[in-house]
Amino acid sequence: MTCYDRRDIGLLLLRLGAGGVLVAHGTQKLFGWFGGHGLEGTGQFMESIGYAPGKASATAAGLAEAGGGTLLALGLATPAAGSAAAGAMAGASAVHAPNGFFNQGGGYEYAATLGLTAAGLAITGPGRLSLDHALGHTVNQRWMVPTALGVTAAVTAVVVGMRNRRLRKREEGEQEALFD
Repeated sequence: MTCYDRRDIGLLLLRLGAGGVLVAHGTQKLFGWFGGHGLEGTGQFMESIGYAPGKASATAAGLAEAGGGTLLALGLATPAAGSAAAGAMAGASAVHAPNGFFNQGGGYEYAATLGLTAAGLAITGPGRLSLDHALGHTVNQRWMVPTALGVTAAVTAVVVGMRNRRLRKREEGEQEALFD
């Protein structure tokens, strides 16, 4: 087995592992599978943590995770797939950041790891054991990597920024009076 073959197998394993986990998380949000709450319950949760409108936010997150994960696992449209999944995980990391780094304390460790894995795959590419390779890389061009990552970063920054603004306003409204 040559180094090139090992790289392709390694990329396949990363794509299948990260993609599978992302699909499971996305289908929890979209369909309530695997113990999830579906769009209605996830939408209510999203609203409670500052992502509004909640149902639209749940749909966007679910599609980015399930769709991005499916495409990553298949190795199809890898720059867009990895970017979408990384954006969803950046939004999740923002929710968990106040709890610190480690997942056991509710931190952002897990979401950040999935997001960085997805972004790394978007940059590296899917390898030869992929639909992108089989289709001649028509939806995996070099220019697509910075474009997909740039657009996703901009949209994610706006969405997380709006969430943070909502949370600040909510906290200001709940503040107790200093003087009676």
